[in-house]
Amino acid sequence: MCNNWAKGHYTEGAELVDSVLDLTHSLGGGTGSGMGTLLLSKIREEFPDRIMNTFSVVPSPKVSEVVLEPYNATLSMHQLVENTDMSFCIDNEALYNICFRTLRLTSPSYGDLNHLISLTMSGVTTCLRFPGQLNADLRKLAVNMVPFPRLHFFMPGFAPLTARNSFDYRAQTVPELMTQMFNSGNMMTACDPRHGRYLTVATIFRGHMSMREVDDQVMAIQNKNSSFFVEWIPNNLKVAVCDVPPRGLKMSATFIGLLALVHRRGHGRDGEASADDEEIFDEEEELAHEYDRDEVQVA
Repeated sequence: MCNNWAKGHYTEGAELVDSVLDLTHSLGGGTGSGMGTLLLSKIREEFPDRIMNTFSVVPSPKVSEVVLEPYNATLSMHQLVENTDMSFCIDNEALYNICFRTLRLTSPSYGDLNHLISLTMSGVTTCLRFPGQLNADLRKLAVNMVPFPRLHFFMPGFAPLTARNSFDYRAQTVPELMTQMFNSGNMMTACDPRHGRYLTVATIFRGHMSMREVDDQVMAIQNKNSSFFVEWIPNNLKVAVCDVPPRGLKMSATFIGLLALVHRRGHGRDGEASADDEEIFDEEEELAHEYDRDEVQVA
C-alpha cells in the first residue's frame, strides 16, 4: 500500500479486505497499519462479543525502513484502542538487541526475528491449546490484566531465549525463569521497566513444575520488587501453568506486563526539543501531503 496508512485503510485496502482471512501485522507500513486496522474493525463489527487480540510490531527510531512509520503507527493507535481488547507490542529494536547481545548472532535474518515473535505468541496462547494445572484463557487474561478498557497495550517477554534450530542450552529452574522474565533484556519491547511501574503482570509457565515452587517465586518477586508495582491494584501478578513444554525445551515462561512509563525523548534540561528533533519534525511535515491525497489530514 505504498507505505501509506490512508491507502491501506480507505482506498486500496478497502477493495481487498473482503478476501483477507488472517494476518500478522506491523504498524510501520501501509498494509499492516492501514489495511490491518480496517480488517480489525470489520471483524469487530461481525464478532462484537469476542476477545480481540493483536500482536503488533511497532516502529522504532533506531530500526526504521520507512520514513512514514511514525504517521502510520500514530493513525493506527486509535483503531487499536477502540477495536482490540489486548495488544501485545513488539519492536524490531528489541528483537535485534536479543539477537546480537543474548543469542550472539552476527547477522540475524527475518527468520531469527520471527522465531522470537513466534515463541512469544505461542506462550501467550498456550493455555488455549494444552491442559495445565492453572490455565488462563484470553478472556480471563483480559479480566485480570486490563484495569481500564482503553489501557490494554502490553509488553511481552520470554525465557529462556534460544536461537532458531539450536538445542544447545542448559536446563532452567523456576527461579531462573522468573529472574530472566523480569530482565529488560528478555523483553520484546525496547524500554527499561525501571523507569516505570507495573500496573498488572501475568506469567505463563510451561513444563512440569511444582505449583508450590511457582507460588513461592511469585511471592518473592513481589516482596523484593514491590516498588515496581503500583500499590492501588492488589495481587496484580497473575500466574498460569501449562503442563506441556515448548518444543526443544523442558521449561519456559512467558511474561506479559502492563507498564506505566513516562519518557521524554530528545528534551534537554530546559525542556525544549533538541535541534536534531526539530530537523526530524520538519522533514516529516514535508511528507504529510502523502496522506492528503487519500482524504487524511495530518496536522
